[in-house]
Amino acid sequence: MAERIADLDLARDAVGREAWTEAYAAFQAADPSTLTPADLEGLADAAWWLSRTEESIAARQRAYAGHVAAGVDRPAALAALNLCVEQLLRGRLAVAAGWLMRAQRHLQGHPEGVEHGFLAEVEATAARFRGELDAAMGLARRTTAVGQRFGHRDLVAMGIRTEGLVLVAAGRVPEGMALLDEAMTSVVAGELSPLVTGSIYCDVLEACLELTDLRRAGEWSEAARAWCASLPPEAPWPGFCRIYRAEVASLRGTWPEAQAESSRAAEELLSVNPLAAAEAFYQTGEGRRRTGDLAGAEAAFTRAHELGFDPQPGLALLRLAEGKTAAALAALRLAVAGASGRRLRRVRLLAALVEVALAAGELGTARAASDELDAIAADFGTPALAAAAATARGTLRLAEGDVPAAAECLHRACAGWQELGLPYEAARARVRYALAVREAGDEDGARLELRAALAAFERLGAADAAEAAALLVGRPELPRGLTAREADVLRLVAAGKTNRQVAAALMLSEHTVARHLQNIFAKLGLSSRSAATAFAFEHGLV
Repeated sequence: MAERIADLDLARDAVGREAWTEAYAAFQAADPSTLTPADLEGLADAAWWLSRTEESIAARQRAYAGHVAAGVDRPAALAALNLCVEQLLRGRLAVAAGWLMRAQRHLQGHPEGVEHGFLAEVEATAARFRGELDAAMGLARRTTAVGQRFGHRDLVAMGIRTEGLVLVAAGRVPEGMALLDEAMTSVVAGELSPLVTGSIYCDVLEACLELTDLRRAGEWSEAARAWCASLPPEAPWPGFCRIYRAEVASLRGTWPEAQAESSRAAEELLSVNPLAAAEAFYQTGEGRRRTGDLAGAEAAFTRAHELGFDPQPGLALLRLAEGKTAAALAALRLAVAGASGRRLRRVRLLAALVEVALAAGELGTARAASDELDAIAADFGTPALAAAAATARGTLRLAEGDVPAAAECLHRACAGWQELGLPYEAARARVRYALAVREAGDEDGARLELRAALAAFERLGAADAAEAAALLVGRPELPRGLTAREADVLRLVAAGKTNRQVAAALMLSEHTVARHLQNIFAKLGLSSRSAATAFAFEHGLV
């Protein structure tokens, strides 16, 4: 008995030192019947930090029951709030909502205390996810005010963090990011509890990546890496941080690093947080898609979907690469409809929708998506959103035949992506700009852009290199009155591309490709694709 009492003393001391491995082992050795509700809270914390999520939930539920039996509402409310958050991380939304209501009920009629601040923070987060930004703002400010009143640093930092996220969601990006940076100063100064530290790291990195603020994301990602190194090897936060490091590496063009980080994150988080693991699988799928591993990408996207993560727009772009344009378009329309009210989430969906709709000949759909992208970019005013909107608008103008407008938009897009340091996006914009320049009659300028794009694709290992190389093939004097665009169409037909694939490569509608083919057949006096292919080889067009 004396040994078990000693184990309990060791466990309590280890919790105080945040030595989670020691605490867990000591609690396991202690007599379960002697554990107080506070001890059970400590056991729950230790189990959580060792990625034993279900054990953490079970221990915290026992702690909650102990608080209720003792008739103490405030500790019971805090336990209920922690259970709400843990169930949210597991993707169990209904169960989480139930615990939130329990917390609200326990605090009814009690004078304001720290517990009300934590309740306001959870309610603010729920309102933000529902798109109720005014309500979320009021609750976030209440969180900060309660924290300041009671001198609780965690609450102050969480309130400032949530207010910043609400401002970003409302399009007030400079104000919002300034608050997020302020919250992070408390993190890097070591002023906050480990759980709040990890939470703020994740939220700030996610906001940076939604805005494609790569400079800020890179700085905070490195800070998070150093913090993660201080945690137990089994802790869940390193896995969360790997997801963000993977996306930063992907955007910077270090794709092998991105694949290694996302694959490891998926493995580490699968038993801890299935939704986070699903996001890691999605990142893995995107990397595979861009390098041409379509089967591997499909497997990763499928796994992400099984775990509850929407695999769009990656899966739709995969379908486009497979020539399944109708399926890609239908999937994106559903995804865009399902992201109503989440404007930053819609950006990538809308950019992909422009590309897929043009390949399907749906100019009206592409135009509507491009218009919305322009509006979002104008409201948020960030360089990355401006570059995305310019890319989409330029691609649309090219398909519509407005070459001067297309060239102007795509030139801006190229400059924007290059300034941001995003090599893949810059190379894709260069290819589209080269097509506009070529259409305008500047063959030398088009070849310069295509060479630059091809070099970037080859450095990255991107599958796009093949199409860039095909467009770069030397052009002899074009025979029989063929135009530059008709020669591009003929070259891709000779490479075995379908009309749909030619349309996707040249940023044209399928209807326009068919019209070009009719003109080619008429000029060459031919009547079949095979004869046109033979002509292309005979005249050095491929």
